[in-house]
Amino acid sequence: MNIEQFTGGLEKKGISLSSFQLEQFETYYEWLVEWNEKMNLTSITEKKEVYLKHFYDSIAASFYVDFKKMNTLCDVGAGAGFPSLPIKICFPHLHVTIVDSLNKRIHFLNQLSAALKLENTAFYHDRAETFGRSKDHRESYDVVTARAVARLSVLSELCLPLVKKDGLFVALKAASADEEIETGKKAIKTLGGKIETVHSFQLPIEESERNIIVIKKQSQTPKKFPRKPGTPNKSPIEG
Repeated sequence: MNIEQFTGGLEKKGISLSSFQLEQFETYYEWLVEWNEKMNLTSITEKKEVYLKHFYDSIAASFYVDFKKMNTLCDVGAGAGFPSLPIKICFPHLHVTIVDSLNKRIHFLNQLSAALKLENTAFYHDRAETFGRSKDHRESYDVVTARAVARLSVLSELCLPLVKKDGLFVALKAASADEEIETGKKAIKTLGGKIETVHSFQLPIEESERNIIVIKKQSQTPKKFPRKPGTPNKSPIEG
């Protein structure tokens, strides 16, 4: 996906990028490639691929969720900043918080955020399980995102405790979402959520399948969740 296809594709979805925003994406790409030589951020480094599989793919969440109505976003296990930072570039009003368990990545994101001149971004080196129990962050975000971090039953325990009542948890998945949704239903309900919609679409050009699962937070998450670090992964809430 070249720059023209990127901007044109977003235009069709009602997102017009300024020259400053396009510059931010260019800088993002340059930093990603440069830092990727020092640490493992992504296996995708070709420019057209990054614009399609990282930038466009991340922003695709906004085709189905109205981020203009959101104020606070928390991204769990964002790695190199996906999906939250491309969304932040498109919707600069958002206050974005990223939590990641690897301090090297947090260092990269801090430096990147300054290079992109992003305001209202915060980066935390922490496990999602610990972060979700913190009174400063628990049930305080309008929307929580996660992209390909873990299966839905596990992700729900990491993300739903951070979502405020009536807020959204948005999981970005590749193919095979049906099975994950089925095994994740018990966890979602236990943690106070309900699947609102599942949007399936194909990434342009390469036409690979993507799924965006939108979960509404209906009630408070029971205090015992999330459990200790590592537990959600070892014994997910499934039934």
